[in-house]
Amino acid sequence: MIRGVHHVAISTPDLDRFVDHYQRWFGFESAGKEGGWQAGNERIDTMVGLNGSAARYAMIRLGNLHIEVFEYASNDPQTVHPRMCDRGITHLCLYCDDVFAEYERLSALGMEFNCAPGGSAATRATYGRDCDGNMVELLQIVDPDSAFAFEKQCVAC
Repeated sequence: MIRGVHHVAISTPDLDRFVDHYQRWFGFESAGKEGGWQAGNERIDTMVGLNGSAARYAMIRLGNLHIEVFEYASNDPQTVHPRMCDRGITHLCLYCDDVFAEYERLSALGMEFNCAPGGSAATRATYGRDCDGNMVELLQIVDPDSAFAFEKQCVAC
């Protein structure tokens, strides 16, 4: 039985910079798992669908969300900036108590946003890009009775 989502993974050209960025900007912490592998590991090559792969990785977490961050040293990684309408995972949403305060704080740290926060009586949000150009949404649930209310969704929190 599938019980929930444990983590998502993000590939970066600079693991140390990315982890530092997510710790300072968004409050992530180390989840205590770091490592890597060298080229020639057939099991991992098969699992990730690459030939001759080599990478370092670290696991970071914020609340119940874990992100496994990879820096590949091989296979000619490409930088992409998917648009919200492109196929696949398009953004990471971070839940916050005050989207306006986080918008101001992160803007002062250099995060670039598409627009100021806005929304309905139930939710307020904005979108911006992290240090690698990945889209990050900041979301505030204003209406505690909203179907999106975090406390209703997360029994373990």
